Parts: sequence; structure tokens; C-alpha cells
Amino acid sequence: MPPINLTICVTCQRATTPAGAEHLGRHMYRAVESALATRQSNAQIRLREVECMSVCTRACTVAVSSPGKWTYIIGDLDAGRDMDDLFSYLESYASNPHGTPPLKDRPTAIRRGTVARLPPTM
Repeated sequence: MPPINLTICVTCQRATTPAGAEHLGRHMYRAVESALATRQSNAQIRLREVECMSVCTRACTVAVSSPGKWTYIIGDLDAGRDMDDLFSYLESYASNPHGTPPLKDRPTAIRRGTVARLPPTM
């Protein structure tokens, strides 16, 4: 099974976040990094940070990709609220040969937060 790339925008921020506060995207990255160290997973997950995915109105935003599979851009994630949904989705994504688990099987945070999906690269 090929590894899953989980890319997190570390510059994601909401307009209501107080000045000087840690960016929500950076907080999400650290929360996922910590969870990866403690959670059991059948999927090999490679974590990567990027600065700005241009989905600024949907903080926090992540991209889920893997060779030969569809890429999903998912926004509106919250490190405190959506971690279980994100990891559940990563497992479903990993086990689906095309990276397209049925919509009804995707956790709530993923269904409501999906911004786009991109076809596998050629």
C-alpha cells in the first residue's frame, strides 16, 4: 500500500484569531504530528507542512494524496474537534484503491469540509 501524504497549511488563520496567536494551521500540524506518534494506523502517513494553500477562508486546510489516487483538499478542520474524523478518513482513503471512499462512509468533518478533489496525476 503506497504511503499517504497529509499536507497541512501551517499559515491557515481565521479573521477572529487574536493578533499574535499561533496560527491555527500550525496548531493543527502539531496536533496531527502528536497524534501520529500515539495512534495505531494501518496506513503509512507522511506529514508535510506548506505555507498557504490559497484556501484562506476555510482554515484549517489539508490535502490528502497518494500516488495513483485522487487528491482531496479539505478545509474547516479544527484540531480539537476533528482529529478522529481526519484519522478515520485517512484509513478509509488508504484502503480504497482509488482514494475515493463512498461519500456516505466519510466522517462528518470530511463531508462538510471537502473543498475539491483532483484526479490522479498522469
